[in-house]
Amino acid sequence: MTTSPSPDALPFWQRPATIIVAGCLICLTSFGVRSSFGLFTAPISDAHGWPREVFGLALALQNLLWGVAQPFAGAAADRFGTARVLAVGALIYATGVALIPYSDTPGLFYLSAGMLSGIGIATASFAIVMTAFSRRMPPERRSWAFGIATSASSLGQFVFAPLGQAFIAAYGWQTAMLLLAVLLLFCLPLTMALRGSASDSTNADDASDPEVTLGGALAWALRYRSYVLLVFGFFVCGFQLAFITIHMPPYLTESGIGAGVAAGAIAIVGLANVAGSYISGILGGRLSKRYLLSAIYFGRAAAITVFLLVPLSTVSVFGFAVVMGLLWLSTVPPTAGLVALMFGTRYMGMLYGIVFFSHQVGSFLGVWLGGVLYDRMGNYDAVWWLSVALGLFATLVHLPIREARAPGAVRDSATA
Repeated sequence: MTTSPSPDALPFWQRPATIIVAGCLICLTSFGVRSSFGLFTAPISDAHGWPREVFGLALALQNLLWGVAQPFAGAAADRFGTARVLAVGALIYATGVALIPYSDTPGLFYLSAGMLSGIGIATASFAIVMTAFSRRMPPERRSWAFGIATSASSLGQFVFAPLGQAFIAAYGWQTAMLLLAVLLLFCLPLTMALRGSASDSTNADDASDPEVTLGGALAWALRYRSYVLLVFGFFVCGFQLAFITIHMPPYLTESGIGAGVAAGAIAIVGLANVAGSYISGILGGRLSKRYLLSAIYFGRAAAITVFLLVPLSTVSVFGFAVVMGLLWLSTVPPTAGLVALMFGTRYMGMLYGIVFFSHQVGSFLGVWLGGVLYDRMGNYDAVWWLSVALGLFATLVHLPIREARAPGAVRDSATA
């Protein structure tokens, strides 16, 4: 049986440590910029005299296009290499963000903040970075690597929430957006460390993956009930996270909580999730991934319920931010780990992209319904309680998942 080459025998730019550092910096920047968009809700809406639904629909389109493009971006990374996909994505993403200050009609705003930014995020996101990680890490270390990538994304939320607020306060929202676009361009040189496609995997465990066509791999996955349940479950994650990211800042400020506290809450969510995602990555390599996911979703439902029932204050906001932060992207390592366990890594980019598409459909509905129901009802209460109900649904839907190689796969004894 062949073995993976020793890390010391590889060129510096191909060593696992270099790949992880570069990938994490890309995750930090791309996700950090995206997580700061909620801070621009009121400034952009007020500047143009738009109802909240316009901003909500643009961000909903962004999330939907992110999801639609993700499987295609993953398939492109599987075939042409992650570095090329990430570089193109960073350019598209930066272009979309840079055009936002010049989008003075809803149609142009939907194009820049919605379509271009969404496609850019899909092709420069942690999903593509994790695809590179999955091919360079042995199976027993994949969940840990996925946790590292997710933690870096969360650290970006912690860094960019106060940074975005500081940019807005110091220079106005237009210049703040341009500065964020410039920061995205720093991802371009980092992409070189993540070169390689599915055929370049250094994982001996993946060397015997079958030569399956792209369509065949997708059909194989969609016939597997456990994969379909995973797709449904990740929908809930997207709904909850997108709604809270975009609509919690205005919800808090309109409830009498200062804008600084609102920005601080988003930052705390990101900081707490650095720990939560890393811990989830470790636990995903040691415990049942399906039970871990059920526990995370139940914890979210309980946290939102308590948040809604206790009096709103700075203490309750920060407490909620800490708890939700620990559970925020902690779903990603076990979810990605289950995809790799079921199907291996040859089509990891595409198959995880399909799961992530479901996540982004949920994101679209979370952002869009938040804006629509706010405009019609004058508050966010209905969407908060819907988030609780969906959390309970996700708790149950993960329990029947089989943690095993999908029928028809080779090397059924392999682990991920």
